Amino acid sequence: MSAIRVMIVDDAVVVRKLVSEALSADADIEIAATAPNGKVALDKLTQVQPDLVVLDVEMPIMDGIATLTALRATHPKLPVVMFSTLTERGAKVTMDALMRGANDYVHKPANVGSVTKAQTAVREALVPKIKALAGRPKRTAPAPKRTRPDALTTPADRIDLVVIGVSTGGPAALAQIVPALPKALAAPVLICQHMPPTFTQLLANRLDSASPLHIAEARDNAPLTPGQVRIAPGDWHLEARLRGGALVTKTHQAPPENSCRPAVDVLFRSAAKATEARTLGVVLTGMGSDGALGSRQIREAGGKILIQDRSTSVVWGMPGAVAELKLASGTLPVEEIAEAIATVVGTGTPGAPGAAQGTTSQEHSGDSQGQGGATLGGTRTGTAGASGSRSRAGSGSQGSDEDTAARPGAVRSSPARPRPSARPPGRTPHTRTRSRQGGRP
Repeated sequence: MSAIRVMIVDDAVVVRKLVSEALSADADIEIAATAPNGKVALDKLTQVQPDLVVLDVEMPIMDGIATLTALRATHPKLPVVMFSTLTERGAKVTMDALMRGANDYVHKPANVGSVTKAQTAVREALVPKIKALAGRPKRTAPAPKRTRPDALTTPADRIDLVVIGVSTGGPAALAQIVPALPKALAAPVLICQHMPPTFTQLLANRLDSASPLHIAEARDNAPLTPGQVRIAPGDWHLEARLRGGALVTKTHQAPPENSCRPAVDVLFRSAAKATEARTLGVVLTGMGSDGALGSRQIREAGGKILIQDRSTSVVWGMPGAVAELKLASGTLPVEEIAEAIATVVGTGTPGAPGAAQGTTSQEHSGDSQGQGGATLGGTRTGTAGASGSRSRAGSGSQGSDEDTAARPGAVRSSPARPRPSARPPGRTPHTRTRSRQGGRP
């Protein structure tokens, strides 16, 4: 196999030299070119034809975001790894790049003590990503056939919790899926995205600004209600737990699993225990196999697993691992996953017990209205969620969630549900005002 040709774009000579030497030590990687800014990089692109670009965020003349935007217009499939500083500003710009189509990111080494240690840190962080994004696929098992959303559900089915696992390419995938979910989705959604602190908060904020659902980082021991979306905080595992018959979140810092914290396996395992057959797991693009063991536990409990297909995955590692184990209930391109989730889960009748509320103030403030966590009972219909702008007062994080008492369970009927219409991606973001609370999970 020929070496992977990499272009390094950074305004600092010392950084270009450090990264070049770090990557050149690997026999499978060749440095195709270096450039001090985006303009020079774009001028060289056609001539050198790299397999992947390592792109600095902040540069003179043409910065990383402008370069990425121009590059995506002419080379939409060329893998790009952002090379950013581990600062709040660096995180914000990197998140913007990921939402605009960058495939992954790596932090520049800081305070490592020596050039040798810096090169080692760069090599360990970059080489696996480069090989995953630009190398030959290692998965040999054929991808499962595409499955229509309505083939995943029957009128007797009921879903009380959706859990999503994602890694490389996740922000862009989630930006297509989460804002397209219906406002009255009849189950809460928990997401494990492999990201460090600060990044997960930024991701939650970005998705929240574009969605009719309420999206925030998860907090410990907070009730879960239908229509809520909670994202695992960076460096914290996230679980779903039962408390008094109602679902609550649990965050903790147990050892990493699959070298990850948060880990998808931790989340999926907890869902299999808490909601058993009433669980829908979704495995999206990502390196490695995190989520495969958890998917097995969800399937053994009677739940369903939906995976993203190979063609729309940035890296078909995590969904590919699930496919190899023959655990996938269905396989779909990323643009059809929101509709599939809405079809399987259904939507809640406004005001019905256990259903998502029909007004935005109730949707979030249902916690303070005595609604409590998502009780495993209630009535659902196939009514699609309404969309539109909203304005909410109170905490934008999870505010009064933790002060809520669990509502006693109700007996759920499961009528046949017509297929709801998920809102298509790319809609105009919703505008509303909200104050946010900080603090650790």
